[in-house]
Amino acid sequence: MLPSATLTPHPATLRRRVSIGVILLLALLQGCAHDRRTIGAMVDDSAVELKATGILTTDPTYRDAHVNVTSVNGILLLSGETPSSEMRDSLLAKVRDIPSIRRIVNEVRIAPPSTLAQRSRDAWITGQVKSRLIGTRGLHSSRITVVTEYTSVFLMGLVSQQESELATNAATNVRGIERVVKLFEYVD
Repeated sequence: MLPSATLTPHPATLRRRVSIGVILLLALLQGCAHDRRTIGAMVDDSAVELKATGILTTDPTYRDAHVNVTSVNGILLLSGETPSSEMRDSLLAKVRDIPSIRRIVNEVRIAPPSTLAQRSRDAWITGQVKSRLIGTRGLHSSRITVVTEYTSVFLMGLVSQQESELATNAATNVRGIERVVKLFEYVD
């Protein structure tokens, strides 16, 4: 039998690992600095998005669907297109079983999947809205999630009434938007 040995990392390696851990923790906390959700709610939202996306990607029923999944504080936004109402309804039934969802907002249209040009336009609109939010005095843009689907902009997050008004006004001034949908939860 061989003698057992305890392997301990070299002190420089240990310092490097601790430093990397501290940097990662600080980066995480910086991103969360203005988000009013609890860490638990953020973890739950990530789990909801992973599970819903898993349904879409692993079930061949949804092969012809284009559906985006966004969860903020237990509010799940489904946006995109399915070729039939039966497919959309089937998806809704499956995601309802995911724990931690408090509300589902169904913005799935019955239509062929959007084109690359339309998705690019939506991405451009999202970028424009986020830029406006960053430049809005009295508003922490990191508190707001922006989703654009077929020129409709969805605003999500935990905000005050004033922040909601500021964000909505900023978004409505972006060219090419057909509608702005507020899915905020209010802290006041």
